[in-house]
Amino acid sequence: MEKDRRKQLLEQFKEIKTYMGAIQIENLQNGKIFVAVYPNLKNKWFTLCMTLNEGKHMNGALQADWTAQGEAAFAYTILEQLPDGDVKDKPYELRQLERKWHERLQPYGARGYNKPLK
Repeated sequence: MEKDRRKQLLEQFKEIKTYMGAIQIENLQNGKIFVAVYPNLKNKWFTLCMTLNEGKHMNGALQADWTAQGEAAFAYTILEQLPDGDVKDKPYELRQLERKWHERLQPYGARGYNKPLK
């Protein structure tokens, strides 16, 4: 019976809709923003908060401000999300999404935590 239950749970897991997309983390004290894209936005804010609270985020400037100012000084926004089922080439679509939001928001230098895309 355990094998059947496992198979059933696996099928249910496969049916869960996930969304890829672009997010923004804004520092409410200085207005700087961090823009990123992820293949799965489900629970992304929770994951990012955990990473930042543990001091392990890949972006050093964002991490330094988070550590100094705390979670309450930041806001999380989903800029755009796309259902996985609508996407044929996920890496390509993520790169296009990243370019789009970097061009729109210019999250560099005094405006943000990102480095310009190549």
